[in-house]
Amino acid sequence: MKKITVLAVLAAALMVAPAFAMRLTPSPNATFAVGTAGVASGPATTNNDDSCDIGTAPAATLLLPYFDVDIKDSQSIAHTTLFAITNVSNLPQIAHVTVWTDWSFPVLDFNIFLTGYDVQSINLYDILNRGIIAPPSGTSATTTVPANPTAGSQAACSGYEGDVCAPGALVPANNASTNPNINSFTGCTNLPGAIPPTLLSCVQSALTTGVYTCGCTSSQIVGGTHSDAIGYITVDVNANCNTSLPNQATYFTTNILFDNVLIGDYEQVNPNSATGNYAGGNPMVAIRAVPEGGAVGSSALMAPPTNLPNTFYDRYEGTGVGAHALARADRRQPLPSLFAARYIQGGTAAFNTSYEIWREGITQGACSGTQAASSNSALAISEIVRFDEHENATTVSPTTVISPAPNITLSLPETSSTPTSASLFPAMPSAAGDVSGWMYLNLHNGGTDTSTLDYSRDGVAPAGPNRASQNWVSVDMYAEGRYEALFDAAWLGNGCSPPAAVGAQIGPAGGVLVCPPPLTFGAGCTTDGATVFPLGSNVTPP
Repeated sequence: MKKITVLAVLAAALMVAPAFAMRLTPSPNATFAVGTAGVASGPATTNNDDSCDIGTAPAATLLLPYFDVDIKDSQSIAHTTLFAITNVSNLPQIAHVTVWTDWSFPVLDFNIFLTGYDVQSINLYDILNRGIIAPPSGTSATTTVPANPTAGSQAACSGYEGDVCAPGALVPANNASTNPNINSFTGCTNLPGAIPPTLLSCVQSALTTGVYTCGCTSSQIVGGTHSDAIGYITVDVNANCNTSLPNQATYFTTNILFDNVLIGDYEQVNPNSATGNYAGGNPMVAIRAVPEGGAVGSSALMAPPTNLPNTFYDRYEGTGVGAHALARADRRQPLPSLFAARYIQGGTAAFNTSYEIWREGITQGACSGTQAASSNSALAISEIVRFDEHENATTVSPTTVISPAPNITLSLPETSSTPTSASLFPAMPSAAGDVSGWMYLNLHNGGTDTSTLDYSRDGVAPAGPNRASQNWVSVDMYAEGRYEALFDAAWLGNGCSPPAAVGAQIGPAGGVLVCPPPLTFGAGCTTDGATVFPLGSNVTPP
């Protein structure tokens, strides 16, 4: 798919992991072997990085799951989203940023060069209203690395046309001179400055009306219609300054890298005292490469490239149903489908809650055809259950008493922010009158047709149970036009957990208790005659 893109500053990528060529083998998480006299002898754990668990840690990909920018009002009153990318390694890195519509269509991409230990902050109002990618103080491959007082805090030089380091700069403690995975500095030395007006107009239109005439026709809609610019952002470590996109298969053979070195955060700011005057912040979703390390294209040397059964970018690494060479080449952890999310709705302080939900689309985000972005406009949801503080539960059901019953369909686009008072969510339980509680969100798209809703993320039709689709949920609580709290919902299963059936017993996915109740002597448990002790907490299921 043809698209127009913009380059920003850049420079290098990542160290080759010494043991990169080794193939990892799956092994259980921590379990406890029985020693003498029935005493657990301690954990036996290997390959801890072979995990689908998402946490806050340095990563190879960062996801900003939802942004909302008022591009019409002046900056003094316009709400906006800001984000920052931090390189926590001493090597220079290239961060490739892609801006997507709420239907998963890429409208803009650019590169940011980060020297060792560098931070780059970006206000999306600058990009989407003013047409400026980054301020003049942003770094490039020619940025001079300062001389720090100790070797442990010294960043490596960029390596562009010789070392660009201040006089007296120390050699880093690990003797790194620069990032060996840089395979080109072309385009890495200059900030793009202003976005060309024609492109800026196209980006603004795509993010507010869904019309993107810089690559599609006016009738090929690629996003929803809303007064603000709404979408999401991905940030990947890259080997070069490029204009490729993650929905192009060549991105995974010529651009993407695998070092877990980036952390990120984002802030949503509403400076208008008439409508908000509050702000909230949250870490960006950290998606780690497993295993990490290796040069660009090195996944092709590994079969398979990762022990993960599926990955974050799987749907872009090939089309159609059937095996292909790029399956799981990104090595990124997949995201979960089950979440538990708190809400407060009402009360004397007029609390409100919205869920900012990112969904995995079912197409690659083209202008039209079988991979059209429009197919990501209404992604199905399996089940939502609301609990109040007295454990009363409600779910969505038909309100009209007729037969046959109306078909209730729950759906959301690829990214959205929806108040918990919306009709999408079950009504508040009325028995206790509570204004708060939590919701169980089974966001698997529930599809059964491998060509549509059940699109397999690595392009291979699943031989067994369908894979769960990926999702992420952030909870945005606000009250009285003065207070806001933004935080991630708890996931109940990771991205490798199988889909949960509608109506299944609600609870955490995964482990099976080693010593299930009732705690019975001899059934995997030990006893001192009075107290029963389990020999471990959980056993990882197959």
